[in-house]
Amino acid sequence: MPDDTTKPARLPSWIRSKLPGGPAYSAVRELVDKHQLHTVCQSAACPNMGECWARGTATFMILGNVCTRACGFCNVATGRPTELDLDEPRRVAEAVATLKLRHCVITSVNRDELADNGASVWAATIRAVKSASPTTSLEVLTGDFKGNRELLMTVLAAGPDIYNHNLETVERMSRAVRPQASYERSLQILTWARQEGFTTKSGMMLGIGERPEEVEPTLVRLRDAGVCVLTLGQYLQPSPKHLPVDRWVTPEEFAHYKSIALALGFEAVESAPMVRSSYHADEAVRSVPGFENTTLHLVQPA
Repeated sequence: MPDDTTKPARLPSWIRSKLPGGPAYSAVRELVDKHQLHTVCQSAACPNMGECWARGTATFMILGNVCTRACGFCNVATGRPTELDLDEPRRVAEAVATLKLRHCVITSVNRDELADNGASVWAATIRAVKSASPTTSLEVLTGDFKGNRELLMTVLAAGPDIYNHNLETVERMSRAVRPQASYERSLQILTWARQEGFTTKSGMMLGIGERPEEVEPTLVRLRDAGVCVLTLGQYLQPSPKHLPVDRWVTPEEFAHYKSIALALGFEAVESAPMVRSSYHADEAVRSVPGFENTTLHLVQPA
């Protein structure tokens, strides 16, 4: 097991993000603003936003911009959400069609105050995207629906191509990282989705307090749950009020975990410091049967 991690002080040389800019970036920004959409890129202060938007893609975030949960790592605003925007599915679908995406990623805030936790809006969004852009492969990254299998089935019945739910961290750190979630519940959600025949995906942040020896057993649990696609990336503290960075995980250690994951049977693995759940998602799934030709059709700026 590699043990050449470094204690956090300042950003190491391998943590670098691309500054926003360029015509494709501007086109995506204008599109998001025009359709009054939210993106996890903006709301979660993703360090890859400049690069991804410059490629002409973004991860859309539905169900508003305020989350009912207060995870220790997440920069999305926490509080009492506003009313549901029932026109949001149509606008997301229109944006996906305009971007001419072959692969699209949609996530959401948690809406625990709703009777169905937002499952009906999820289903409406999936159906709208499939109708407006039928050749687009659709990846959804959802919450845990409080472990309600019926609500999960509502989402899956709408027909996403890839189902993603992030475990985020090892079992010991789960309560600190996701105090309103459950390690076992997340594994159960992933198991149910796989049992329904879906290509499943999950991800973890490293450097948030886990010990190196805890990572491999967690990968085993994910694989036992049937997860097909795995993402591993470095945790970055979005603000002083969030959990601190415990250590900087080196590129060599990320490569080590990738080799372990592939040996365990994951079909696709993205493991590097700047990897995020939806980062280059189209490339991550190309190793999965049926998704070999997945690429992005970028919007062409005027």
